[in-house]
Amino acid sequence: MKTFNVLFLCTGNSARSIMAEAMCSIESKGRMIGFSAGTKPYGSVNPYAVGEITRLGYPVDELRSKSWSEFATPDAPRMDFIITVCDEAAGEPCPVWPGKPVSAHWSFPNPVHIQGDDEARRWVFKQIAIGLSRRIQLMSSLPLEVLDRTALQYEIEHVAGD
Repeated sequence: MKTFNVLFLCTGNSARSIMAEAMCSIESKGRMIGFSAGTKPYGSVNPYAVGEITRLGYPVDELRSKSWSEFATPDAPRMDFIITVCDEAAGEPCPVWPGKPVSAHWSFPNPVHIQGDDEARRWVFKQIAIGLSRRIQLMSSLPLEVLDRTALQYEIEHVAGD
């Protein structure tokens, strides 16, 4: 069975895309390998994202906030899918990715900007983690090996019924 590389993009690469990266390999049972990057990375992973990932039992050791330019080089892992998880990154001009991966946009609010106490912030991060997990599970259940590019594009974009 082929393993698919999935790059999750966000502006800051500190929360949503980081959580998706951590979840991807585990939720897909190794069928997909998650990566993440930001258009303007903050340089650190949000502590609430780390808390949610840890709470769910996902590995956090190697997670770091990084630029998408790391994945546009010739020696970078070749991506099969590029998924933006924030509206700002979806609207920015993207690099030309080697291999022309299928792209999609999964809109999630930016939890970093949520105001409130610790409980309110944890709740928002948990809701986003639930949404990401659901979409990753649905994506990994698709017959990715047999769908043509047009069908893949449609299915990945609409995996959560949006």
